[in-house]
Amino acid sequence: MYDRHAGWLTIRLARRCGQPDVVDQAVQDTFLALWREAGTYRGRGDVAAFVWGIGIRRLIDLVRREGGQRHRLVWRAERPQVVVSAEDQVLAGIEHGNLEQALADLSPELRAAIAATVLDGLTCAEAAVLLGVAEGTVKSRCHRARQALRAALTEPQAGQRAQPYRREAWGTP
Repeated sequence: MYDRHAGWLTIRLARRCGQPDVVDQAVQDTFLALWREAGTYRGRGDVAAFVWGIGIRRLIDLVRREGGQRHRLVWRAERPQVVVSAEDQVLAGIEHGNLEQALADLSPELRAAIAATVLDGLTCAEAAVLLGVAEGTVKSRCHRARQALRAALTEPQAGQRAQPYRREAWGTP
């Protein structure tokens, strides 16, 4: 189980927290929890999603315990340069539609705020500690990110034009 999931879990957690020791501790706690409570998995859903849910919660717990007392955690807002295969691009478009592109179009500050609060489940105060900004700044960035995502996702798809409703009279071509 460790060999199958530790690699991707470490990478995803490292994208959310810039402290390698905290990430390593979260990964270790995740697999320890999986080992101790393997019977809690009900068999519904993907095992990777189950592992991710435990892992991100362990990372959040560690960040909360830190509380900014020892040192400020560094947020990694930028993703490493990765070459994406054509197959992955097609599958991402099928699975997620325009969401991935809409997220990519956000500024790094807005993307980091929305990822911390929505994807990672942090409170605005916890996200503020990770991002190194005020709590009100996180709230306003999340608000602006939601507005931008809503606008991007409600636009008509490329190649599709919104047809206005037209009422035609009888006998007109």
